[in-house]
Amino acid sequence: MGRILLLAVVAAPLALQGQATGSTPRLVRASGEGVVSVVPDRARVSVGVVTQAGTAQEAAAQNAAQVETVLAQLRQVLGASADIKTTNYSLTPNYRYPQGGGPPTLVNYTASNTVEVTLADLSIIGRVIDTAAQAGANQIQSLRFTVADPEPLRARALAAAAKQARQRAEAIASGLGVRLGAILTGEEGTVVRFADTREVSAGGTQTPIETGLVEVRATVTVEIELVP
Repeated sequence: MGRILLLAVVAAPLALQGQATGSTPRLVRASGEGVVSVVPDRARVSVGVVTQAGTAQEAAAQNAAQVETVLAQLRQVLGASADIKTTNYSLTPNYRYPQGGGPPTLVNYTASNTVEVTLADLSIIGRVIDTAAQAGANQIQSLRFTVADPEPLRARALAAAAKQARQRAEAIASGLGVRLGAILTGEEGTVVRFADTREVSAGGTQTPIETGLVEVRATVTVEIELVP
């Protein structure tokens, strides 16, 4: 999958809980955070076609023809089994509103069709973008990098976060002159932060693309019993 960077950072408040009489605390609550960063192995490119015409039928027909051309060209590059799906379609009227008030006037219609292309070969991202633009796509809306299977990354981030939470709890217990007992509760949360590029422009030469890193963050909060 590529280079992996792993670090753990403590980032959460702590709490001690004891008996109502204020005696030695019975438990400690500590949190930790783990981060795993990897080179992505998937890319999703969103390209769109927007057309305008005097009638809804004309706008839709022009859009359909232009999108078919874009799809045909993309399949020539990616093959017949290319992973392409429609993510948005709209057909809307456009009105002109008089400055002095009064009813609006229908001007024309806008048809918009957006498709998302998923790529496993990141070396051809620039070629795909340029092919779509040359075939008639007039919107290159976004480019997002991800990984095919984020679960192992989540597991590593969670392990790092749990380790850090335990280490912090041990430091508190040592400072209080007590020991850690049984783990009472544990909560986790993970976030996958994709490398995201928007408003990608296609140029005269092949569009250059830098993948960056995909980041998976996990937090773990534990409550551990304190014993004398």
